[in-house]
Amino acid sequence: MPIVKNVSRAVSQLLQSSGCGCGISIVPVRCIGVSPRQVASDASFHSVSFSESDHPRVLITGGLGQLGVGLAKLLRKHFGKNNVILSDIRKPADNVFYSGPFIYADILDYKNLREIVVNNRITWLFHYSALLSAVGEANVPLARAVNITGLHNVLDIAAEHNLRLFVPSTIGAFGPTSPRDPTPDLCIQRPRTIYGVSKVHAELMGEYYHYRYGLDFRCLRYPGIISADSQPGGGTTDYAVQIFHDAMKTGKFQCNLKPDTRLPMMYIDDCLRATLEVMEAPAEALSMRTYNISAMSFTPEELAQEVQKHVPELQVTYNVDEVRQAIADSWPMNFDDRNARRDWGWKHDYDLPELVTTMFSFLGSDSRIAQAN
Repeated sequence: MPIVKNVSRAVSQLLQSSGCGCGISIVPVRCIGVSPRQVASDASFHSVSFSESDHPRVLITGGLGQLGVGLAKLLRKHFGKNNVILSDIRKPADNVFYSGPFIYADILDYKNLREIVVNNRITWLFHYSALLSAVGEANVPLARAVNITGLHNVLDIAAEHNLRLFVPSTIGAFGPTSPRDPTPDLCIQRPRTIYGVSKVHAELMGEYYHYRYGLDFRCLRYPGIISADSQPGGGTTDYAVQIFHDAMKTGKFQCNLKPDTRLPMMYIDDCLRATLEVMEAPAEALSMRTYNISAMSFTPEELAQEVQKHVPELQVTYNVDEVRQAIADSWPMNFDDRNARRDWGWKHDYDLPELVTTMFSFLGSDSRIAQAN
């Protein structure tokens, strides 16, 4: 890790000249200083009850995305509301802001991020800040800064302060030369997007920091995540969310992938539970630092057939987007997650029928599905 030699030398000489005779070691750090942005002493996330004091103190970066808000809700149920701090560079919605501690945190501001960790005695860090595939390809320099430089800041701070660090990876970490059916935990990885490249980098850097500095780094490769709480954002797997909205609003759905394009998918509740379970797993149970996790694998045609069991009048057409199709064709068709199931007992709850039923039940009783029933 980066070392400020002159500062370390000066502090060392000062300590050696003291009369206490105590042996004090100097821990190499990137910088020593105080950020001008001090956290208010009466902020709500400093209030910790005695009943919560034995739980981890959690920081979630990039927390206003699809997964961060849901993860914060789950973790607060387990560890107490004030022990989980959600953070982002955007202003949260009122329901998010008032649901628990929230703080501004820019992962590219190393000193401020370090101050947040120190002031709030953080012990677990979930690093969700990233530019995803489509946005990243549109702005590669920004994706490189956020996904790689930001990761380096988080790794250094986590190693310095002995944090347990979780960084999610993705099916996008694989490429066209990877085995696709199934894709094992360890195989060739040559992704073709900056997002995928940055995730392979994160996996390898996390493993390196684990073996080099003893960092408790943990990582899961997520499949396509399906949630009723978020709007589809134009990603490659977002068709699997869009079909529910279109079925309820118009009864017509146009898919941008071929009907036989098979990809691994997972309902968000399974994803969040897996994340908590791997973080709670005993260190000695983990045989690797990055695991595949899987729940189901389906094609657009198979999903449409299951949706039509609930909305028989749904009309499905296909208008293939060549860019998204090329990305999908380079990704795994099935994840081999036997190591996660063996090492820390991973087991999914939602298969395709349960997924479809749950999505419709969450998306509203006044929808087309209610009318169809």
